Formats: sequence, structure tokens, C-alpha cells
Amino acid sequence: MRLSRIKLAGFKSFVDPTTLHFPSNLLGVVGPNGCGKSNVIDAVRWVLGESSAKHLRGDSMADVIFNGSSSRKPVGAASIELVFDNSDGSIGGQFASYNEVSIKRSVTRDGISAYYLNNTRCRRKDITHIFLGTGLGPRSYAIIEQGMISRLIEAKPEEMRFYLEDAAGVSKFKDRRRETENRMRHTRDNLDRLNDLREEVEKHLRHLNRQAATARRFKKLKTAERKLSAELLALKLRELEDKSKAEERLVRERETELEAAIAKQRAVEARIEKGRVEHTDKTEAFNAVQARYYKEGAEIARLEQAIQHGRELRQRQERDRDEAAGSLQEIIGHIERDEGELKQLAASLDELLPRLEAARAREHDSGERLNAAETAMQHWREGWEAFNSRAGAAQQVTHVEQARIEYLQGQIDRLKTRGTRLDQELTSLSIDALRTEIEPLVSAQRDHAAHLDVIEARIGQSREQVRVARTDEQSLAAELDKERGELQQFAGKLAALEALQRASSGEASELAEEWLRDRGIESSPRIAEAIDVDPDWQLAVETVLGGSLGAVCVEGLERFARALADLKNSDLTLVSGESNQLAGIAPNSLASHVRGPDAVLRKLKNVRVAADIEQALEQRATLSGDESVITPEGVWFGLDWITVDRAASGQNGALEREQQ
Repeated sequence: MRLSRIKLAGFKSFVDPTTLHFPSNLLGVVGPNGCGKSNVIDAVRWVLGESSAKHLRGDSMADVIFNGSSSRKPVGAASIELVFDNSDGSIGGQFASYNEVSIKRSVTRDGISAYYLNNTRCRRKDITHIFLGTGLGPRSYAIIEQGMISRLIEAKPEEMRFYLEDAAGVSKFKDRRRETENRMRHTRDNLDRLNDLREEVEKHLRHLNRQAATARRFKKLKTAERKLSAELLALKLRELEDKSKAEERLVRERETELEAAIAKQRAVEARIEKGRVEHTDKTEAFNAVQARYYKEGAEIARLEQAIQHGRELRQRQERDRDEAAGSLQEIIGHIERDEGELKQLAASLDELLPRLEAARAREHDSGERLNAAETAMQHWREGWEAFNSRAGAAQQVTHVEQARIEYLQGQIDRLKTRGTRLDQELTSLSIDALRTEIEPLVSAQRDHAAHLDVIEARIGQSREQVRVARTDEQSLAAELDKERGELQQFAGKLAALEALQRASSGEASELAEEWLRDRGIESSPRIAEAIDVDPDWQLAVETVLGGSLGAVCVEGLERFARALADLKNSDLTLVSGESNQLAGIAPNSLASHVRGPDAVLRKLKNVRVAADIEQALEQRATLSGDESVITPEGVWFGLDWITVDRAASGQNGALEREQQ
């Protein structure tokens, strides 16, 4: 790669387009001071990406543009183009196939700078990447200028390392590694932002899923509403048609009467015309009488007005007296009602005190059962710790016995060595003396052997105990893991059932929940929790009660009547929680299959039960106005209606979930 020519236009002293050719590897530029020799080096440095005006011997980048002279006007832009001979393929990559590579940079007075590579717009980064590792750059060692040799000699180790890495072609890879690390860091940041966005989108998706479920429920209810509205409109239309026919008959009758009245009117008009003539004659006489009448009437009116004013004054005074008496009676009535309410509240308080005592007794029993359960758990833990202690003791005994075995084995080895030595000495000693010395040793050896057999037996027992203890420990651990797994499964199932129960019974709004908390009844049971239904009739009870399953059971509805009227923009139903006071429940009624508050039994009292649809149709003929009959499948018959509510109940309904 060799620089073959430079094209300058408007750069510093080169105001006119100028081309400098470099036909060989060695070329000199000579001339007097100030003729622009250094501008050639500045041009090369500027095209290769120099961004500091100080290294170009200027104050700003606009100083590289010809600023004018006494005979020439300044120009508005400057451009430099370097043409490199790449016949040896030194410039690799996508430009390796080009024999010449052109690099151009231009700048304008408004500070807009542009780079071109083979007359194609590019970035400064693309220019610097081409010359990485070649030793050529805006501040590389390949451009030798004044003071460059001194800088190389006096360079610090860090600066000298930069020059050496550039000469060895390492800077190209370091720059690529730095760029790759920056991209990886940006990619990690982008991944963190994507994770945040994903979490936010998941939140929105959960919210949208809830909205979609609400929309589907709304659509279903809207369809039912349209159907009922259409049926209601059809009934109203039929009623209006009947009324219209009746009105038409009435109109025809009225038209006949009108014609008769018109005939009578004609006869009356004839008589009126005759009377009008007579009236004209009598009007003149009447006018004279009327003048006297008005004069007397004015006097009478004045007297009547005075009399009327006196009467009104007396009536107003009497009315004020009556109103005062009525207010007094009303105040007396309020006092009597307040006294009656006080008596009722006192009676209710007397009734609630025994229930409070019973609730406290139940609470005390529950506490005792809880203490008993905690005591049992503590005993189990103590047994488990004792078991662990026994297992540890068995292991400790095993280690002790093993040490004793090793010690005895050492003694046996020493005795064998001693016996060998005695055998060697046997040849030099007499038999009697030898027997005298050997007999104590043989006796001691027998004792040690017997003791060794006892120890080995004890070790075997200890090992068996350890094995049994480890087997028990493994079985207990497996059983504990199994119980924990079942506990987690039951907890998950309980959470799912509670979520389904809340969704089916309908959660109270925040205003309603706050209203319940303010009155201390937020933990009061709903109807679905307070009733016990026979399994075969759960679907039928859900069909009859419907949305009432989410009603709150309280004691003393009168206490909440006025406060409930203040609850705005929310729905809430309260029912009495009193039980075992309703009599007269027929055995064939739906209430006979339910145990719970009297308010629920009273609603189910008039609903008969039938084993199937045929039996229900037979009973339907005998129903009275407020009675109905229902099957276990939830088909509900009235005297003049039939309903099935599959959407609200389903095969696994709210009552079955509450029982689970």
C-alpha cells in the first residue's frame, strides 16, 4: 500500500484545486518557509481522522478552510482526497480487490464534516478501521514530523507500547476487542431493559386476561340481557296490540257519539242564532242595569275584601296554633320510639351476651386443642432428637470398639512376635523352664482371645443397631418428604379452590370491604360458607340461591340498616345469621336438605324437590302461586316458567368447592 496522489481544494494555503503526485517511494517537498510544506502533512493527518484543531495548528476545525487574503476571497468549504495504490492487497477486507482506494474528507463553514470511501459516504470509524495495524493514522508513528523522533526516544513505556502494538498489528485486534466488549455491555443493558419490559408486559397481560374474562362474562350477560329484553319487548308489543284493538273499538264508538253530538250541535246553533237576535234587543237594557250593578259591586267588593282580610288573619293564627300542637305531638312520638329502640337494644344485648360467652368458650376450647397439638409436635421433635442422639451414640460406640480392636490386634501381633522369639530361644532352654515361662503367656493369650471374641460380638451388635437406626432414619426421612409433598399439593389445591370460590361468588368491591371492616364484620361468613347441603342437592341449591351465595351473614340486621343506606357505588347483601328458629319445613322441600341460617331455609322452604324431570312435571300441576319444584340437576320449574342456570353453577360448583 502506497500513497500515490493527494487532491487538495480550499485547504489552508491550497485555495485552488491542486493534485500532488507521488510516483515513487521517496519524494521530497522543498521550498521557503511559509510556502505550505507542512500543510501537506496536515492534509494527510486531517483526512485520516484527526479531530483536534490543535494538532492541525489551528484554533478550530474551520481554520483548515482557506480564510482569504489581500487578493483572494475566503472559500466556504475544504476537501482533501488521498488515493492509495493497493496493488499489493495491503488493504484487506472488502477493498482487497481494488487496485486503488480513495479516501476523501470535506468540511464546510457551518461545521458539517463528511467522509467518503471510494466516493461512497461513510463514517470516520470506517476510515480508522482500514488503517488499524498498518502504522498509518492521524497520530501514528508513520507520519514523521518535527519533534517526532524526540517523542519516540523520550516516550514513556505506555506510549512506546502503543507504538509497538501498532507496528505489530495488535492495535487492530485490541480496538476490535474494545468494540466487541462495548457491544456486549450494550447488549447486556438491552437484555436488562428487555427483561424489565417483559415483566411489565406480563403484568399487562395478566391485567388484560382479567379484563378479557370480565369482558367474556359481560358479553354472556349482555346476550342474556338482549334475549330477556327481546322477550319483554315481545310481551309489551302483544299487550300494546291488545290495547290498540280496544282503543280502536272505543274510537269507533266515540265517532258514532260524535256524529250524534254534531247533529245536536246543529240544532243548538239554530236556536242560538234565534236567541242572539233576542240578546241584541236585551243587551241595551242590560247595559244600563249593568252600570248600576258595577257601581254597587265595587262598594260590595271593598267591604268583602276587608271582611276577607280579617278572616285570613284569624285562619293564619289558628293554623300556626295547630302546627305548634302537631310539632309537640311529633316530638312526643320520637321520644316514645327512641325509648322503644333502647328497650329493643337492651333485649338484643341480653340475647347476645350468652352467645358471646359461648363463642369465648369455643375459643378457649380451640386454644386448648392448639396447645395439645403443639405439645404433641414438641413430643415428636423430642423423640426425633432422642433418636438422633441414639444413632450418634451407636456410631460413637462403633468408633470406640474399632479403636479397641486395633489395640488388641496390635497386642496379638506383639504376642506372635514374642512367641517366635520364644521358639527361637526354645532350642537353648530346657523344656521345664520353658513351660514355666510359657504357661502364663498362653493363659494371658487365651484371656485376650476370649475378650476379643466378646468385643467382636459387641461390635457386630452395634453395627446391626446402626444399620437398623439408619434404615429407620431413611424411612422417616422418606415419610417426611412424602408428607411435605402432600402438604404442598394440598396448599396449592387450597389456593386454587379459594381463587375459584372468590371468582364464582363474586368479590365485594373495595368500598363494600371497607364498609364491612369499619363495622367489624369483615370476617363474617358468606352464605356459601354458612350452609351445609346434601351432596346430591348442591347444584339445585346453587341454582335457586344464585348470586345470593356471596351475601354476608350477620347478627341483628337492624343495626346496619341506616349505615347500609350510606353505602354508595357498591353492591352488598346482608342476611340474618339466626338459625334453628324456622319451623314447618316440609320433608319434600329443598330446605330439608340444607342446614344453615333461617333466612336461607325460608327462601328454600317453598321449593319442592323431584328425583327427575318426569316427577317434577307431575308435581308442577299441583304448585301454588309462590311454589316451585327443582331436580338434582338444577332444572327449576315454576307454575308458568322453567329455568336452567348452567353458566353460574357448573358440575363443580361453589358449594362443592366450599366443602372441599
